[in-house]
Amino acid sequence: MNSKSKSALTLKIERPAYGDISISRHNGKIVLVNGVFLAGESVEAVIDKEKKDYISASVSKLLESSPERTVPECEYYGNCGGCHLQHIPYDLQVQLKEDVLSDCLKRIGKIDIELSDPLIPESPWHYRMRGQFKVSGRQIGFYRGKTREVVDIARCPLMTPGINSFYQKARDITRANKMIREIHIVLGDSAVALVKLSAGQETTPGLEQLAVQFTEEGFSGVIMINKDRESFGYGRTYATLDLSGLTYLVSPSSFFQSSWELNVRLVDHIKNALAPLSGHEILDLYAGSGNFSLPFSDADSIVAVEGNRSAIEIGKQSAAMNELGNISFIRSDAEEYMTDDQFDIVIADPPRSGLTGKVINNLLSMLPERIVYISCNPTTLARDLIKLSEKYDIESVRLVDFFPQTYHLEALVFLSLR
Repeated sequence: MNSKSKSALTLKIERPAYGDISISRHNGKIVLVNGVFLAGESVEAVIDKEKKDYISASVSKLLESSPERTVPECEYYGNCGGCHLQHIPYDLQVQLKEDVLSDCLKRIGKIDIELSDPLIPESPWHYRMRGQFKVSGRQIGFYRGKTREVVDIARCPLMTPGINSFYQKARDITRANKMIREIHIVLGDSAVALVKLSAGQETTPGLEQLAVQFTEEGFSGVIMINKDRESFGYGRTYATLDLSGLTYLVSPSSFFQSSWELNVRLVDHIKNALAPLSGHEILDLYAGSGNFSLPFSDADSIVAVEGNRSAIEIGKQSAAMNELGNISFIRSDAEEYMTDDQFDIVIADPPRSGLTGKVINNLLSMLPERIVYISCNPTTLARDLIKLSEKYDIESVRLVDFFPQTYHLEALVFLSLR
């Protein structure tokens, strides 16, 4: 590292930005400061990298703090990399996320729209119904920020009390042997664990013995995955949750929304906004296990497109369990799904990378009457809305805060054909 890269700066924060960064300026250049700091706070920072039009820097000292700053709830905050905003009161977290969302829409998409009221959880704590815990020797917990170093934790205030209780039991089992390198826990009407095994630890007797230890601690089932990604199931390897009056199967081997209370409210909000569904054909892209497809069975037909085999199988089981015969699950990446069928409504819940150009072109050829876009990345959302706005009006945009205490944010957008 040269002497210039070690230079220290005194900076005043202008605002937080998307991601775990804040914006400042130095000699006319934008400075991307690692970490979320509040507007007006002063910091001492060390330059990590300097380019022609920006500087990236890491804070070495907080010089002047905002009166809005609060004491974090969690004893691991600052070491564990899971949370970024615990030093900010929750009402201000929501405001900051709305500001970030509006800024991305204006700056990237040239979209100036007043946000609708946000959807936020009943509590910003103990909301997660699933947890993924890393293992390194006797250290069990989450990665330290921007590293692969495991921070040992006893409990997490974002997890529900039930998840924390089963995590304690899983910790005891893990520390008693060296077979486990990662544990996923989901909790619905029962607790299910997914255990990723260390190399060379996949003998059948050893797996069965390990599974017995989990079931004796109250887990209904265990899924073991070896280094070759082969999986072995023991017991009841799924749990169920209530999804707007339906029985919804969940598994640690496929994604489902961990903030379940807010997820149900989001589903109900979308369903009410689209009502009546009777007489409509719906396409659900990036459908997962049918989080949006199953509750919208009032429609004439629903096609759920998803690339993950496990998610598709669980979705089919949920549909059969609820006797829903008008939902077709198709295993395909959204980009590869081609059809001549016409749809009145398209629901899209893509990953952080957003909609690919191919998916957007398909939508602009298909021309459904309405598009519902659930985004987990405001930068790719703004980019995609530029293209969709060629033929669609943006009815509304609102923040959905699935992940309090973190910088992550989601947005719900309704679009109608012009």
